[in-house]
Amino acid sequence: MHTELSFSPLAQIETELLAVTAVDSQTAKGPDVKPVPVLLTSDQAVRAAAAAVLSSGEYKAGTNEAVLLHAPAGLKARRLLIVGLGKKAKATVHAVRNAAGTAVRYTKPRAIRDLTFALPGDNSIGPLHAMARAAVEGAFVGDFDPDTYRSERKDVSVHSFTLAAPTAADQAAIRAAFDEGVIIGESQNFARTLVNEPGNKLTPTILGQRAAQMASETGLKSEVYSTDKLHELKMGAFWSVSQGSEEPPALIVLKYEPEGVTDGPVLGLVGKGITFDTGGISIKPADNMEKMKYDMAGGAAMIGAMRAIALLKPKVRVIGIVCAAENMPDGKAQKPGDVQTAMSGKTIEIINTDAEGRLVLADGITYARSLGATHLIDAATLTGACVVALGMINAGAFSNDDATIEKFQAGLATSGERFWRMPLADEYYDMIRSDIGDIKNTGGRWGGAITAAEFLHAFAEDTPWIHLDIAGLAWIEDNKPFIAKGPSGVAVRSILEWVRSYE
Repeated sequence: MHTELSFSPLAQIETELLAVTAVDSQTAKGPDVKPVPVLLTSDQAVRAAAAAVLSSGEYKAGTNEAVLLHAPAGLKARRLLIVGLGKKAKATVHAVRNAAGTAVRYTKPRAIRDLTFALPGDNSIGPLHAMARAAVEGAFVGDFDPDTYRSERKDVSVHSFTLAAPTAADQAAIRAAFDEGVIIGESQNFARTLVNEPGNKLTPTILGQRAAQMASETGLKSEVYSTDKLHELKMGAFWSVSQGSEEPPALIVLKYEPEGVTDGPVLGLVGKGITFDTGGISIKPADNMEKMKYDMAGGAAMIGAMRAIALLKPKVRVIGIVCAAENMPDGKAQKPGDVQTAMSGKTIEIINTDAEGRLVLADGITYARSLGATHLIDAATLTGACVVALGMINAGAFSNDDATIEKFQAGLATSGERFWRMPLADEYYDMIRSDIGDIKNTGGRWGGAITAAEFLHAFAEDTPWIHLDIAGLAWIEDNKPFIAKGPSGVAVRSILEWVRSYE
């Protein structure tokens, strides 16, 4: 998608469609109180063109509510689209992000290929530069569709997206934010493209190749290892997951080393990259198993974040590690009751082979520490228990260090993503103590997301660490106005903001 930035008066912009935002400014409450939609632009020609529909009572400016006007009088645009941000008091920068995505998705089935989105002219929602970045990100997110392998796939993408900023805006700040938004939106979609691939098209080996190609294009250092390296490093936990598959595992290592930075923190980004998960010997039910191609969404998030990091160039060293494997149930697969020895030397009793993500992450975390990581963050579609606890509204966040998680949480206002901090405690760790070895890979039904996090905590030890359980948000079950059904690319933006907090 080609992107441009304009500071021209809205009425003078020639475009197939001009999208503007509106809010419901009504503050009174009650069953008989009607919404009062107000356009967030000072352009009098646009306001005049929209006046009739805003006063009709038909349009309420609800969140992502859209109405299209053809041949708007006084405008050079062929169409005027009004997208609601909801109640003015609750409108946020993230609402602007979703509104831009809504505008893009509204145009796609209507064969409109040229779109201009006007930034809200209301600074009470947020700084203009923040809205500019968010709007561009939202446009890229809205343009993605998962129908990659349709034999008669139609091109319904938006070819040109122009962001229109107020003429009096700080043009340098808006331009910088616009450029950031392009990088971040493309990086999130890169992660989504990986997650969307079926297991026969994205094996661990191919995932490694895709990551290495991205690294070459963006200036990252990369190394992709396989079986011999796992044995050399004594990654018994990682290897145990992959041993039942004909496809070899891939240990993907991406390094970002900014020029002139030789000291300070080294951030370790560790992602679960299970390219297909049958559950192994503890096999999953057939229903919905096809979605287990997205069990590598945590790894994809790290690869997408590393792409953005390489292009945005923060002044902090970063190591990205993705542990990629298939979890398959053949005659060589590990069995419940087996005992595996992790890279750290800890022994793990396998209770359920479908609790495999924590096994590959355990060795990934240990390896990141061995490479010098001083702070860690991991991401994984780790547990259904986290979805039970938080639904598909928030992802789970766990940490052994308050200062580290506070940096992450502070960045959520910018990323617009929703994570809820969950507890850790020795009592939860007690639930995964093994009678035959050091630790079990499951702790039973109760507190399953927390005991899984405690399992990883045992390998992070005292290194400041965050664990993101994104199982409920990595795949969107239904189309939304601003994003298609399918892979979400969740955590790319939040991980990026956490990394940038260490500059």
